[in-house]
Amino acid sequence: MARNIIRSLALITPLLALTGTVGSAKDNVEIRINGRFFAEPATVQLIVAVEPNAQNRRLRVEADGDSMFRATEFELAGASEQRLHTVEFKNLSAGGYTLRAQVMSNSSIRSQAEQEIMVAGDGTSPGGW
Repeated sequence: MARNIIRSLALITPLLALTGTVGSAKDNVEIRINGRFFAEPATVQLIVAVEPNAQNRRLRVEADGDSMFRATEFELAGASEQRLHTVEFKNLSAGGYTLRAQVMSNSSIRSQAEQEIMVAGDGTSPGGW
């Protein structure tokens, strides 16, 4: 049964790849991820691209799920900061997640990007779908 689910999801994945990130053209952050569907316990690696800017002070990356939340933050060095940042969330349980990257100045969120992913379980975990 799990194989049938994974095959079905593999057919849907190319359609979802067209959706991209949430935000406007003025945003300076983008989430890049390989795939949208993972098997539990999932290790999800993403690359966050941040356009260097003198006002960039912090990057916050979240995996906000149905029954689990993870987050990490990086200090940014403004205009001299590197563009690409790699983040890995390990052992994500089954369920839907919103991956969110926020670039912050000293006082507010400057820009934000989001991606949706799904982690499939084997049916024994109460958090599955």
